[in-house]
Amino acid sequence: MESSTLLKEKVNKGFMVEGLEDMNEEYLKALKQTLVIVGDTELLSVPPLLTVYDQAPTLNNKITALAIMQDEIGHAHIAYRLLKDLGEDTEELLYNRAPNRWKNPYAFDFELSNWIELGVFNALFDRAGYTLLGDAGEHTSYGPWRRALLKVDKEELFHLRNGEIIMKSAMEKPELREEVQRAVDWMFLMALEFFGVEDNLKSRSQQLEYKLKGRTNDELRQKWLSTAVPFCETIGVKVPAHYDEKLERFVINVPFPCKFDIENKKWLFDQPDTWENVIQRFKKRGPQNKQFVERIQKGALQLEELRKEVG
Repeated sequence: MESSTLLKEKVNKGFMVEGLEDMNEEYLKALKQTLVIVGDTELLSVPPLLTVYDQAPTLNNKITALAIMQDEIGHAHIAYRLLKDLGEDTEELLYNRAPNRWKNPYAFDFELSNWIELGVFNALFDRAGYTLLGDAGEHTSYGPWRRALLKVDKEELFHLRNGEIIMKSAMEKPELREEVQRAVDWMFLMALEFFGVEDNLKSRSQQLEYKLKGRTNDELRQKWLSTAVPFCETIGVKVPAHYDEKLERFVINVPFPCKFDIENKKWLFDQPDTWENVIQRFKKRGPQNKQFVERIQKGALQLEELRKEVG
């Protein structure tokens, strides 16, 4: 098994890791942690979407929403299948893990309120997925994952474009504009949290050192802002960020991170927070975490009970 220094040098020179024989324990651990986050994120994006998909205004909208959910389950399958190939017990991971042990974004622990929120979910959260997985597809040193991401990348782009269409269409209707703004008001900063703590708070990143990803958290956040902010501004949606010509980067206009009123789904801009507290909020999980995970696990548990009865 190669030393960490040698393997890091190799992958940074372009070496592609194809199997367990190419890894050391440190690489394998970092890869598994990454794939668990990816799999959980893809799979747990489905329950919130299911809360409102039946509010689709047209049959075509409903079919599109169902196609997106099918894609997400497929993306999760890719991550879990890779984990299985790496020796992980995916049955245990999926069906016996406690809800608060899942690694999906905090934003996915909330029910959606209406069809407009489904559109904003696609436009902002899938944009975050597109940014993160696009980076992995471009830079990751793990060959099987890089090849699989060719498919995922195109489908995530389809998801975010669907969200843009819903938002743009709604903004053209005076009676829906306020609904779009309300959704963006709570979801915009949620999307920014997808990228994790600020770079200056990270002591080291094995994901970067082993080229499991190519950009830092703040670089990925800037990449997301570079398309999300112009899109929202173009359709007339106000967002708490702007491009600073002098700094040559996007700047967030409100305290980030800041406290979040869970019950009212509202950011408390007069109460700045720390990333340490944000991580604690993530670990406590959101209001529908248990309900959503149990929905995923329900069928397998029922089947197991049935087998016991028959056996």
